[in-house]
Amino acid sequence: MKLCRYDADRLGVVQGDQVIDVSDLRDEIAAAPWTGPGDVVIARLPQLLARIKSEVPNRRDVALSGVKLLSPVKSPSKLPAAPTNYRAHIAEMQKVSANSPVKRSQDIGTSGMFLKATSSMVGPSEGIQLRFLDRRNDHEVELAIIIGRTCNAVAQADALDYVAGYCIGLDITLRGPEDRSFRKSIDSYSVLGPWMVTADEIPDPDSLQLKIAVNGEIKQNANTRDMVYSVRRLIEFSSAFYTLHPGDVIFTGTPEGVSPIRPGDLLSAEVERIGAMDVRVR
Repeated sequence: MKLCRYDADRLGVVQGDQVIDVSDLRDEIAAAPWTGPGDVVIARLPQLLARIKSEVPNRRDVALSGVKLLSPVKSPSKLPAAPTNYRAHIAEMQKVSANSPVKRSQDIGTSGMFLKATSSMVGPSEGIQLRFLDRRNDHEVELAIIIGRTCNAVAQADALDYVAGYCIGLDITLRGPEDRSFRKSIDSYSVLGPWMVTADEIPDPDSLQLKIAVNGEIKQNANTRDMVYSVRRLIEFSSAFYTLHPGDVIFTGTPEGVSPIRPGDLLSAEVERIGAMDVRVR
């Protein structure tokens, strides 16, 4: 199932080019007391999906083209991200940083994950507002994992049991000497969308084609099978350090082909079995 947040925080089921409003079901499910942390809607997703499946056939829909898509998750407690998870991207960034005084580890097992601020999260309709236009800002397209249940020290074999779904992630990056988390946590530099596809619809997240075009020109085009750490391994690795809560979103890393973006650019991102989204840069 494809679930989207749209307009003034409404929840919808995406079916083809239509959206079926199920906001009232979401509100009923979320009304019971919640102590968190995490996103209450994601935590109670199984109950919500059961209600939706029984009631969607009797509901009216609206055109997908007429709504403004927000991040499919409203309240994650954190956004862990993999810094260097495709070997070809590691090689390309070694060239970019060859003359930089800052030398960072290019091995994910050594450098670990990093955190993007939740305040940097937006949906595709909100777009990217660049800062520091005198410096290089890059696009990075990624598969994003939405955690469904609280977990800690998860074994790889069990990792997918804790996934609620997947979406497209854009990890926008300001280049420079500052800490990675600082440069990647600027407001609007974490784009999630266009909706969440529930985990049951993606049995193998380690075999998905992903790509991004800038103003119609393909810049990145790869497959998640090329990741150094698989989806299962990333969940195991992250949960070894953090307790992951419902709604937390793991950015899985980006392939080669990153390039600068500028105000006025149109980013068109796509991940197999999830969908596509256009994001404007301003």
